[in-house]
Amino acid sequence: MASETSILTTKVDPTSARFEANMRFLADLVSGIRNEEEQICEGGGQKAIENQHSKGRLTARERIHKLVDPGSFFEIGLFAAYRMYEEWGGAPAAGVITGLARIESRMVMIIANDATVKAGAFFPMTSKKVIRAQNIAIDNRIPVIYLVDSSGIFLPLQEDVFPDTDDFGRVFRNNAVMSAMGIPQIAAIMGMCVAGGGYLPVMCDHVLMTDGSGLFLAGPALVQAAIGQKISAEELGGAAMHSAISGTVDFHEPNDEACLRRIRSIIEKWGYRRQSPWDRKKPVPPALAAEEIYGIYDSSPARPYDIREVIARITDASKFDEYKAEYGKTLVCGYGRIGGFAVGIVANQKLHAQATDHEGRKRTEFGGVIYTESAEKAARFIMDCNQNLIPLVFLHDVNGFMVGRDAEWSGIIKAGAKMVNAVSNSVVPKITVILGGSFGAGHYAMCGKAYDPRFLFAWPTARYAVMSGDSAAGTLVEIKIRQLERGGKQLSDAEKKELYESVKSTYDEQTDPRYGAARLWIDKIIDPVDTRDAITMALEAAALNPDVPEFKVGVLQT
Repeated sequence: MASETSILTTKVDPTSARFEANMRFLADLVSGIRNEEEQICEGGGQKAIENQHSKGRLTARERIHKLVDPGSFFEIGLFAAYRMYEEWGGAPAAGVITGLARIESRMVMIIANDATVKAGAFFPMTSKKVIRAQNIAIDNRIPVIYLVDSSGIFLPLQEDVFPDTDDFGRVFRNNAVMSAMGIPQIAAIMGMCVAGGGYLPVMCDHVLMTDGSGLFLAGPALVQAAIGQKISAEELGGAAMHSAISGTVDFHEPNDEACLRRIRSIIEKWGYRRQSPWDRKKPVPPALAAEEIYGIYDSSPARPYDIREVIARITDASKFDEYKAEYGKTLVCGYGRIGGFAVGIVANQKLHAQATDHEGRKRTEFGGVIYTESAEKAARFIMDCNQNLIPLVFLHDVNGFMVGRDAEWSGIIKAGAKMVNAVSNSVVPKITVILGGSFGAGHYAMCGKAYDPRFLFAWPTARYAVMSGDSAAGTLVEIKIRQLERGGKQLSDAEKKELYESVKSTYDEQTDPRYGAARLWIDKIIDPVDTRDAITMALEAAALNPDVPEFKVGVLQT
């Protein structure tokens, strides 16, 4: 039984003015995000939805709702292509819906073309979103269900969709790789599936097709233009032809509802593969209320918060065994359970800390900054978790690494390199949650996107860039002023302020989590209250992959 000393207690006063102000601020942010999510979920709009229904077809979201176990869909990439392609009328959710779900209690990845958005055409971000979903499936060995209803590549942007490593062709390459890895794939053609996109379903384990759908490399108009042959779409590539003549289709279904029932029936009969080695016990809710996170989190540098207060509201029974608690205090490391899974947590501490150097001198360490001691502690902790097969959870609110003479003399670059090395070579599942700032090399060391976290989530308060808006604007404006002065122009204080505000506004927009989510740097923007549930879902996905490579770190600077 765990020691009582491992149970985190709280010092939060929920009646304080600061707590209430934080609650209102974060509630407003979350409400704004939810409103935008609802708008994105409308896809191409009511007229496009009615057009889909007029063909006797369900929309992509209606299909998912009928296919999955009730309440189990966990959408990923909803903000993909957010405020992009506006000259083409936009592409809500990049025209494809992706996410984890359960079907007959089995976890799957859903990839569903949204035909209400430009007939399900592939924009550049559509390809990248499908590939991201496939990569999650590959990393975690998750079966994939494709609900196909797409007109193919969006031709005006074909040069950015067609040729590169992470473009359209990678989707089919991934189909083949997943098949070789033994990851089940089911494709249901429930509308158009034309041109190169026709390869996707045929490279899956099972192919289903509904009446009224079409599967062909070239549609009737292109066939007539190319070889002069006149033929109907149904005769060329309809469900009846592919089920009875070409033999391409495994299951010929009359409509969407029957097709979705067939998918559930197939999955219900699957066998079970070897489970992964991550330890899991029966989940226990945190002893402290998750809703209080709203009042705890504070983005103001003048009012630092204690990250342990957040950890206490996401770990089972609020238990946490802190590692080297008195050393390298600006990073909090320790062991706990989330959703029953054993995890190692690496979290930026925002409280300022008192430290003593090797010569007995006292100093204040600033919260959110990674110092030499905290980097070395984290590197060792990450290696320990790999040694003992414990998945890692990273909680970001980081300004970066400490700079200056004392930091350089203490070997900050060397210590940071150790931490980056340990993160880079880690073989246990890594899950990243960006709470606040995620700036500079601190983003890298805390397992940013480039370091292969299985999932990367962000709160609405997340800020994601090389440096903060204030710092960047100050630096960029200073450079601009010097350029103008060399050209003989002197700016007034008012002009300098206007330039600063203009630069800061642009930079702040680019650090917004929706900007990052639009480009798939972030898998999902989550309500802070749902942090525990999101991490648990990610761990359940990771548990489908039983293979753990040997842990090696290579050369460590000492």
